Amino acid sequence: MHEDGNGGAGQAPSPEPAPGVDQPGFLALERELTVLLRRARASQGEMARAVHPDLEPSAYGLLVRLDECGRQRATELAAYIGVGKATMSRQLRALEQLGLVAREPDPADGRAWLVALTQEGHDRVRRVREARRARYAGRLADWDPAEVTELARLLNQLNRGMEK
Repeated sequence: MHEDGNGGAGQAPSPEPAPGVDQPGFLALERELTVLLRRARASQGEMARAVHPDLEPSAYGLLVRLDECGRQRATELAAYIGVGKATMSRQLRALEQLGLVAREPDPADGRAWLVALTQEGHDRVRRVREARRARYAGRLADWDPAEVTELARLLNQLNRGMEK
């Protein structure tokens, strides 16, 4: 058996942590993002059920994307969400069966299809998103509006940085 000099048999050495990751700010960031993401996952399930009792939580994000950006190709949706074509096809089929999305030929390319919210899908997503924003407004009622705006700006900056 080969020893690699780190005391592990055949194991690659652990990567060195990036400079500064042990700073209190990064430790706090990790902790708070973990809590936020756990709550977001739970909330996504609640919102999905509010749109339709049979909607998978992971499909809720697709509906929001279509609501915000309009009709798109399945390949664009898959790339945005970060799933493969097979997973996207399965989710879109389920959404079609629930009457929340419809496919239509792409006028720019007759071989391709565009996915769009149906009127029922749009109405349901709009109601859930409005209720969610009202919940945020209620929970953050004691915040200064400038703080809410600043939080949104910082989260946008974080999301852009995570895309790199």
